[in-house]
Amino acid sequence: MPRIILMIIDSVGIGEMPDAEKFGDLGANTFGNIYKAYPDMKINYLKKLGISKIHGAEYIQYDGNVIGSYGKMMETSNGKDTTTGHWEIAGLHLEQSFKTYPNGFPEHIIEEFENRTGRKVLFNKPASGTVILEELGEVHMKTGMPIVYTSADSVFQIAAHEDVIPLDELYSMCQIAREILMGEDQVARIIARPFIGKAGHFERTPNRRDFSISPYERTILDELKDNNYDVIAIGKIVDIYNGQGITEDVHTISNMDGVDQTLTFMKQSNNGLIFTNLVDFDAKYGHRRNVEGYKDAIEDFDARIPELIDAMNSYDILIITADHGNDPTFKGTDHTREMVPLLVYSDQFKQNVDLGTRKTFADIAATIAEYFKVDNPGNGISILNEVMED
Repeated sequence: MPRIILMIIDSVGIGEMPDAEKFGDLGANTFGNIYKAYPDMKINYLKKLGISKIHGAEYIQYDGNVIGSYGKMMETSNGKDTTTGHWEIAGLHLEQSFKTYPNGFPEHIIEEFENRTGRKVLFNKPASGTVILEELGEVHMKTGMPIVYTSADSVFQIAAHEDVIPLDELYSMCQIAREILMGEDQVARIIARPFIGKAGHFERTPNRRDFSISPYERTILDELKDNNYDVIAIGKIVDIYNGQGITEDVHTISNMDGVDQTLTFMKQSNNGLIFTNLVDFDAKYGHRRNVEGYKDAIEDFDARIPELIDAMNSYDILIITADHGNDPTFKGTDHTREMVPLLVYSDQFKQNVDLGTRKTFADIAATIAEYFKVDNPGNGISILNEVMED
């Protein structure tokens, strides 16, 4: 049975977009700047899939055999956040970026949130999630006041210690925030950020949950589901699409758990799309500007690629890409406006095919649509005619 395994290595951009200056991101290159900091990085299998042959990635040294097809994709939508990137991958173009709150949320939003949850809030400004735990984690534990903060993305984030505000209550608070932040005040995601530990040693737990809005139009996920294909969401995929177009889902606790879950589903009898997000690159290393940790995470993923290939059947397609950048060598702590790599492998495909620079992430949706013979919801162009054996 034919399947596509779509792996999102979250935030692993491969160089600035042409309009990066508008976003303050000139010079950003997540993969490139990490590689230049660690030129001995062990990425043998990414190289084998063709990452060193992507235009602009000549700094990656590799003279071996390339078994995959390779290129990079530009983002047509106006943004550099998780939702925008994933929705474009699924076939949508967002001309208007999601609303952000660079000065914190206005009084009427906070007042309603406090009234409905019965808890006053701390902070209400943009911040790095890990830094804010160091600054306010102890105050939160003493007062029971949740830490509300945002970022350059369209998000309302609530941090709470699991011993102070139980998970069920935290998720309920997020649902209340989701109801409030609609219409003119709408944000893309409400994010639960539970943590544990003591002062000086706070750490986030894997119990994060995202409360998103639904895509405004049909995506390739809807087309597959309505045509009786499986759409298996691994990691935060189900949250990003608010469950729309998903037939089965599982959350994960780490990148490696995400790979494990993907392999588990690959070994089962299913027919359609296995769609995985590996969020640690972004959440643990990009936002925290941890270059070495990001490098290690790339190496860890690279080492698992042979397992993914070995688990493929003759009609499977493996696609590895990203949703935006988050250059850990760059200023600030936010995402970076970048192009993303496109690495494709299948037994039925030609090897060493240059896919060039694609005009939109939606080329993935177009490829999925053509492969499964369903309607293409977007304006992308399928790569199948470029890679299929004659």
